[in-house]
Amino acid sequence: MMQDPLTILILCTGNSARSIMGEAILNRVGQGRFRAFSAGSQPKGEPHPLALNLLAREGHDTAFARSKSWDEFAGPDAPALDLVITVCDSAAGETCPYWPGAPITAHWGIPDPAAATGTEAERALAFATAYAQLTRRALALAALPLATLDRAAQTAAIRAIGRLPE
Repeated sequence: MMQDPLTILILCTGNSARSIMGEAILNRVGQGRFRAFSAGSQPKGEPHPLALNLLAREGHDTAFARSKSWDEFAGPDAPALDLVITVCDSAAGETCPYWPGAPITAHWGIPDPAAATGTEAERALAFATAYAQLTRRALALAALPLATLDRAAQTAAIRAIGRLPE
């Protein structure tokens, strides 16, 4: 069974947009039931400014936000993880480190808003779309009756969230 609060790591390659937004959203939606973190396999070194602006407009405190390596969560001092969620296809295909706690893994692919091109409005829309998709998935996770499910059912339900329609 998963611990309470549920310790979640959101992964992306650059840890500058989707994973940082996912961390903020899960911590809000979980209302104390989730303890979310984010990291990247090849962190950019700083959060994307459009991600930070969007989070601030949505009422999130962005003081937590920093781009960091997934190595911080693979060492002996790392928190035991219950769930590791990849949000980009490249991170999902990479060989991940050993995660303390033998967490459930799931892929919730979201198009990368940091790669969006076009006008400022078009780029902002890409971030808003990713934020909305992450919010829907976080709400679906929060609605799962995880305490009543065995590990196989938890895994199937959490992975199914990644296949929700956009």
